[in-house]
Amino acid sequence: MKAGANATARARKETQTLPEVTLSEDGEVRFLHLGTEWIQGSMIIADPFAIELDYVQRMMAWLLFVEPDSVGKRKAMQLGLGSAALTKFHFKKLRMHTTAVEINPQVLAACQGWFKLPPDGPRLRVVLADAGQEIRQAEHTGTIDALQVDLYDHEAAAPVLDSPDFYADCRSVLTDDGAMTVNLFGRDASYERSVQSICAAFGDDAVWAFKPTREGNSIVLAQRTANRPTRMQLLARAEEIQSRWGLPAVKWLRIFKPVQ
Repeated sequence: MKAGANATARARKETQTLPEVTLSEDGEVRFLHLGTEWIQGSMIIADPFAIELDYVQRMMAWLLFVEPDSVGKRKAMQLGLGSAALTKFHFKKLRMHTTAVEINPQVLAACQGWFKLPPDGPRLRVVLADAGQEIRQAEHTGTIDALQVDLYDHEAAAPVLDSPDFYADCRSVLTDDGAMTVNLFGRDASYERSVQSICAAFGDDAVWAFKPTREGNSIVLAQRTANRPTRMQLLARAEEIQSRWGLPAVKWLRIFKPVQ
């Protein structure tokens, strides 16, 4: 009984230390904040299942490496819910089985109440857990085709989880042709260290990167199995992505290349 009481008290303390979720709007777009002015996610109010931010759109670059007709049969996972833009897009637009992992129950409540996140169902599940622990659960090993990692705290200084061991855990959940995309600050001093950690886990030849956005976000993609399509193959795939799902994939190819 005492052990249970201690666990409850510890969980309550951890919840109390999590940042408070706040919202703002500009009339067309709703923004999610974690107690600061930093934008942690957004939603176009008139089009809630679209992806509004450039860097979040780029986290969909895994689509360049799979057959479009196979997408609906695949599984996606997000580490860090944000405003649920990626979770909603995978679930609603791509019709994929989708799991999101979020540590802050306030973020989940905000997404359900203000960002049109559908309730859990047969194809959608949100797990309230520490991403570093959840990713190591045996049930996920080798099952995920598209893994998105966006794990910044309320200060948005550096990724909360960013070690070679963590990225090795991420690699372990991917299918053979699966890929991980990670949001990093491309102009931050920690960027090169993060890329080195990803390369250590995935291999230099499996890692690609975008140039930073104007805001400084740089998306890095790592493949479970290294694959280098030709430029023409990537262009054909990008045109198909743009036609089917409205993502600016053709433009991606000008700013996306292998790191080695």
